[in-house]
Amino acid sequence: MLERPLIKIVRADYADPVHGAALIDLLDSYARDPAGGGAPLSDFARANLVGQLAARPFIFSVLAFAGDTPVGLINAIEGFSTFACRPLVNVHDVVVLPGHRGRGIAAQMFAEIEAIASERGACKLTLEVLDGNASARALYRRLGFTAYQLDPAMGNAQFLHKWLG
Repeated sequence: MLERPLIKIVRADYADPVHGAALIDLLDSYARDPAGGGAPLSDFARANLVGQLAARPFIFSVLAFAGDTPVGLINAIEGFSTFACRPLVNVHDVVVLPGHRGRGIAAQMFAEIEAIASERGACKLTLEVLDGNASARALYRRLGFTAYQLDPAMGNAQFLHKWLG
């Protein structure tokens, strides 16, 4: 029987070229997937993303490696909850390569994200997920994520966006 390499979860070091290349390759894989929009990262994003992440101390990333092969990524962005008067952490990208899904890698990365969020004094984690991404929605429910609401009579919050420029 073929054994799979042990999964190692690491906090990304944007100055490490191995971590930088892993981040770009994993994010590009996600971008090409229908859940990520179905188009590759732009040349601009590929060339500038790691440097732009490194320039922002409120952004952090976690990588998963199977041996020397990068297989997972979470990018997270610290925000602020005015009601709690504490930081919050928005999980912005979650990537596990298709051949490695179903092995608990995302849950392991989320455990590290939660540890970092706790170190930063965050009151909560937030994320958005597409309605049609049933496997991701099931994972997030297992990890304790719920729809956000302040008053049930007002309904669940919705994630909206508006492109600028």
